[in-house]
Amino acid sequence: MSRSCSMTPTSSPPLVVVRLLASAVATMLVLASGGGVCDGAALKAHFYRRSCPAAEAVVRDIVVARVAADPAALPAKLLRLFFHDCFVRGCDASVLLDSTAGNTAEKDAAPNGSLGGFDVIDTAKAVLEAICPGTVSCADIVALAARDAVSLQLGRDLWDVQLGRRDGVVSRASEALADIPSPSDNFTTLEARFGSKGLDVKDLVILSGAHTIGVAHCNTFASRLSGFGSSNSGADPTLNAAYAAQLRSRCGPAPVASSNNVTAVTMDPGSPAGRFDAHYYVNLKLGRGLFASDAALLADRRAAAMIHRLTRKGYFLQEFRNAVRKMGRVGVRTGGRGEIRRNCRAVNSDAM
Repeated sequence: MSRSCSMTPTSSPPLVVVRLLASAVATMLVLASGGGVCDGAALKAHFYRRSCPAAEAVVRDIVVARVAADPAALPAKLLRLFFHDCFVRGCDASVLLDSTAGNTAEKDAAPNGSLGGFDVIDTAKAVLEAICPGTVSCADIVALAARDAVSLQLGRDLWDVQLGRRDGVVSRASEALADIPSPSDNFTTLEARFGSKGLDVKDLVILSGAHTIGVAHCNTFASRLSGFGSSNSGADPTLNAAYAAQLRSRCGPAPVASSNNVTAVTMDPGSPAGRFDAHYYVNLKLGRGLFASDAALLADRRAAAMIHRLTRKGYFLQEFRNAVRKMGRVGVRTGGRGEIRRNCRAVNSDAM
């Protein structure tokens, strides 16, 4: 049964009653959804047009300059930062908060150990606080930075960013461990993790296409290189044999690779690390998906049926636009919920 974000009364009760009912319904929807089915409805394009007209341009200029200096790695880092933020407590910049004496924050959880791009967000926030104090949320900066970093090579915005998010005040490493999809997840687990955020199988397949950019360290996929019997030299049988040999050559045998968190390989072999295209799906069809979670997309009939069409770049970019916008609305805080942090690394009560 679907739920609506609005109600149509059958009569005309006094205004105070309408307001009380509206407040109660909104509260129930947020609680029932775990932070919320309807929150994204409050986001809108050019949210800061009056309160901070330069906001989007400031973020874009800083991101463009930084990506120009690191075009192969930074787009993937900023897109991954956005993804990991949205999967824990919604898109509320909780991933930016530093740990404190009494709490280990998300960024220090194992799934976030290789995240990067925090300094880019810090720079943008510092400039925006100087020109528009207490106005632009860290959560919106993360969303804009991801879009701008990926879009630069295309010469146009790949997707439009709806704005108006507010920042969360809670960040727990335990929640990152529980909620962020793992490179070793099977399809059932992936579907459940995405489904808990209101994202469906189509979103899962399309957002996985973000693996067309970036690199991964050997220890994140070492488990696929041994322990699967005598065929394919003991590697995962769903892994292309030549590709498995290439990975072993790069990372060392499985026991070595499992502790190798220094050596990195391109996640989309055959395509430059920073090029955002549909080549990831070409590799999937050839058994060259790097992670178990990539190969898992072929294990489900619904997911596998989508992959052939997604090898066309134009179609992939169109569908990615829709999926990443949907992800950007997961669990957002708007209105009076959350805060606008002065420092993205600390809640306001700790930043004074």
